[in-house]
Amino acid sequence: MSQYTNRKIVLNQRPQGELQDGDLKLVEEPVREIKDGEVLLQILWLSLDPYMRPRMNDSKGYMDPIGIGEVIVGESVGRVVESKSDNYQVGDLVTVYSGWQEYCIIPGKAEMVYKIKDVGAPLQTYLGVAGMPGRTGYHGLVHVGKPKAGETVVVAAASGPVGTVVGQTAKQLGCHVVGIAGGPEKCKYVVDELGFDACIDYKAGNLDADLAAACPKGIDVYFENVGGDVARAVAKLINPGARVPICGYVSAYNAEDQSKVETPFHIFGKLDPKPEHRFFLVTEWQDQHQKTTALLAEQVASGKLKYSETIAEGLENAPEAFKGMLKGKNFGKQLVKIAD
Repeated sequence: MSQYTNRKIVLNQRPQGELQDGDLKLVEEPVREIKDGEVLLQILWLSLDPYMRPRMNDSKGYMDPIGIGEVIVGESVGRVVESKSDNYQVGDLVTVYSGWQEYCIIPGKAEMVYKIKDVGAPLQTYLGVAGMPGRTGYHGLVHVGKPKAGETVVVAAASGPVGTVVGQTAKQLGCHVVGIAGGPEKCKYVVDELGFDACIDYKAGNLDADLAAACPKGIDVYFENVGGDVARAVAKLINPGARVPICGYVSAYNAEDQSKVETPFHIFGKLDPKPEHRFFLVTEWQDQHQKTTALLAEQVASGKLKYSETIAEGLENAPEAFKGMLKGKNFGKQLVKIAD
């Protein structure tokens, strides 16, 4: 065995609705010696994202469910601490889908592992606005939303890492941009710091009227992250020829019976005329991964792309941070700092 001990969080039992004590379990085990061609990574930062919750269910979605006893899925930033591969040197920094753990061993030729090129952006932003969420927002907006200058773009979960990139990119393209977020503090940040034209507080109780006032010309592009009441309010203002990229609908992720959820596909699919709407995955543009990451990281480094973060300290605090994120308690990207 090596000198390292790994702590990891595994799926102990399937959650029924909201995560409860006992659903996830922290376990400890020694790290084995690496073999020829392998690399040992120490995880520095862990990303927490809404998509992780549906994968804890025993149902086939766009990705396989997590097995009982398996590490909770997730992307991280890691540092190479041992290498028996010519592709990596000790000290290299990478993004990797390690899951919720402190160490992981990967093949030196593993796919979906990318070295981080230092352009002055903080490491953790490669999990946020310069990482998978940022690329999701960028590609979903540009390739599915296809906004044109002068159009009205609305994005739900506007203060999160996906919404942050959607809104700021849409502003760069000359659009009228309206965010939707929970609470006055988030809404003020979205307008004053991120530069959106308006931001609607869905918790204020005037969603329909406030959204209509902010979108006097209707809505041409709606970037869907939330679903539920927010999607229903947006649907009333959708213009003919509108486009709706569907990234997710976090409002339903804790539902005990997913079959009874009115999804964005139901809401927008029954409109007449029906807007273009489809679910997408960021991996559709995997061939542009490095190019888009570099674009977003350089915008972060220059200050052109602004963002916010909520950081939990220590792997053991990941479950509570994750539960809070699903309820909107985080401000911006939810991260877990595991090591320096």
